[in-house]
Amino acid sequence: MAGTLAQLSPIEQFLKENEAKECLRFTTAGSVDDGKSTLIGRLLYDSKGVYEDQLASVKKSPVNRSGREIDLSLLTDGLRAEREQGITIDVAYRYFSTPRRKFIIADTPGHEQYTRNMATGASTADLAVVLVDARSGVLPQSRRHIYIASLLGIPSVTVAVNKMDLVGFSQEVFDGIRLELIEFFARLRSDNVQFIPLSALDGDNVVTRSRRMPWYQGPSLLEHLETVPGGPSKPFEQMRFPVQYVIRPHLDFRGYAGQVASGTIRPGDHVMALPSGRTSVVKSVVTYDGDLEEAVAPLSVTVCLEDEIDVSRGDMLVHPSALPHMSRHFEAMLVWMNGQPLELNRSYLLKHTTQQVPATVTAIVHKVDINSLGHAPAGRLQLNEIARVSVETQRPLFFDPYEENRATGSFILIDPLTNLTLGAGMIRERVGDAGHQRIRQALMGIQFKTERPTPAERAARLGHHAAAVWLTARPEVAKLVERRLFDLHCMAHLLSDDVDSDVLPEVASIVVSSGLIAICSIASGMREELERARELIGYDRLVVIEPESLPVDDQQAAEAVCDILASRGLLDAGPLGFGREA
Repeated sequence: MAGTLAQLSPIEQFLKENEAKECLRFTTAGSVDDGKSTLIGRLLYDSKGVYEDQLASVKKSPVNRSGREIDLSLLTDGLRAEREQGITIDVAYRYFSTPRRKFIIADTPGHEQYTRNMATGASTADLAVVLVDARSGVLPQSRRHIYIASLLGIPSVTVAVNKMDLVGFSQEVFDGIRLELIEFFARLRSDNVQFIPLSALDGDNVVTRSRRMPWYQGPSLLEHLETVPGGPSKPFEQMRFPVQYVIRPHLDFRGYAGQVASGTIRPGDHVMALPSGRTSVVKSVVTYDGDLEEAVAPLSVTVCLEDEIDVSRGDMLVHPSALPHMSRHFEAMLVWMNGQPLELNRSYLLKHTTQQVPATVTAIVHKVDINSLGHAPAGRLQLNEIARVSVETQRPLFFDPYEENRATGSFILIDPLTNLTLGAGMIRERVGDAGHQRIRQALMGIQFKTERPTPAERAARLGHHAAAVWLTARPEVAKLVERRLFDLHCMAHLLSDDVDSDVLPEVASIVVSSGLIAICSIASGMREELERARELIGYDRLVVIEPESLPVDDQQAAEAVCDILASRGLLDAGPLGFGREA
C-alpha cells in the first residue's frame, strides 16, 4: 500500500487516504435556541471545514446575532427565513473531515413545528447529539428528540449541555441535568450515552478541552466523535434486495436494479422473488464499472438471474432459507408529523422500501407520554405525538422488525390527495404467529400466495368440495355418514345436539366456508332454519335429504347419503355439481 501511494501525486494520495477513512453520520437535536447551528458552525470553523468564500459570505451577512465578527450559526442556517427568524427550519447537511474520520452532519430544527424534519435527519444517523441549554434544563422537546432517537435505533447518543458560560461553568448545573437524563435513558433501556459540558459560542470542549471546566475530565465533543463506534453494533446479515426498476435495454438483457438493503448478494446465490415465491439463481451482479463478485449493503446494483421469472418494481429478492415476515397486518411505533390529525380507518398510502400500497391505521394501541414514558389510550394522533398503532395494508409487506433492519422495518404514511408525508413508522412485529409462518414458508420452500385461500384451493387441498347435508330425523344415520366420509378421506363434521337449532344455519355456514362438509342432524319441521341455511350456504352446496327417501337400514341409508354426495360431484375436487334436492 505504501509503495502504491508513493507512486501517486500528492493530491491523489490525499484522495486515496480520505477515501479509506471511516465515515460517521450524526445529527443534532434539541429545543429552540439551544445552539445547535452555532455548535456545528464551531465544529466546522475550528476543524478548518469551512471554505474561504463561505466564511467571507457569512462575515458580510447583515444578520448577526452573536455580536462578534462572525455569527457561526449562519454557516448552517442557509435559508433566508432561517437567518431572519434565527431558527433552523430545514435539515442542513454539512460535511467535514479530520485526520482520523469523515463526518456528515444533519443539523435539524429544534422548533416543535418541525419535529418531522428532525426525524428525517436522524433516520440515517449513527449518533445523535442532543443539546440542552444549561439555563433551561431538560425540556419536553429535548425528551421528545431523545425518544425519537431511541425509536429510530440510533446506536449512540451524546448529550451536549450547552451555554455553560452563562451559568458560570457550574458543575452542579451540569450534574443536575445529567442525573435527570440518566434516569430517562434508563427507562428507554439505552446506556450508550456520553454527557459533555460545553460552550459552542466560545468553543469550550467543542474541538479542544476547556480550561474553564477543570472538573470535567472527559473528551471534547470532536474527540468523542472521532472515537465513538460507527454504524449499527450488529448489522442485519440476511439479504434483502427490494427491486426498484426492471432494466430491459434489449432482448438479451434483463436486470433488476435496486439497492441492497441488507446482507450480501453474489453470483451463484439461490434467491426467491416475493411475493410470487418463484426461485432462481443469481447469474451476475452488474454495475456501471463492471460486474461484481459480491454486493453488500448499501450498494446500488443490477441483479441478473438465470431464469426469466416475473419480477417487478416493489418485489423483493431474498434467500429462500432466510425469509422476511410477510403480512398485511402489523404493529408499529408511529411519529405523527402533520397538523391534520391521524384518523382511524382512513385510507392512506404507505411507502415501504420500493413499493407503495394503500393502508389504514386500524387501532391506536397506546399513545406515549413523552415526560413519563407512560402509555395512554387515544382515538387520534395530533402533530408530534407518538403512539403504537396497528396497521393493515391492501397488499402484504415483506419486512423485518425495525430494531433488526432499518431498511425493511421502516415506512412513511402519505396523504393520497396532497402527497404530503404524514407520519413515519417503525415496524415492531407482525400481528399473529410470525415465527410459525416463516417456518412454514421455509419448509414449503418454493411458491406461496398472499391472498386468502379460495373455495377451489380449499377443495384441491382437501380432495372434496365444501357442502352441508341437511338430514332430518335420522341421528344414527348422521353419525354413520360422518364416519363413512372420514374413511373416504373427506373432512366432515357432525352438527347435532351440541349446536342450538336457532343458530344451526350460521354454524353450518362457517363450517362450509372453511372447506368442510357439515352434517346437520335435525328434528323434523325446521322449515324456517332450512330457508335461512339455503340463503347462507347456497342451493348448490346444501343437500337436503328427506328420511322417506332413504333405506330403512341405517348402514344402507348412510351409504345412500354418500352416493348422493358423490353423484353431485361433491366428493372429488373436480367441477362442482349442481343437483336438485333428493
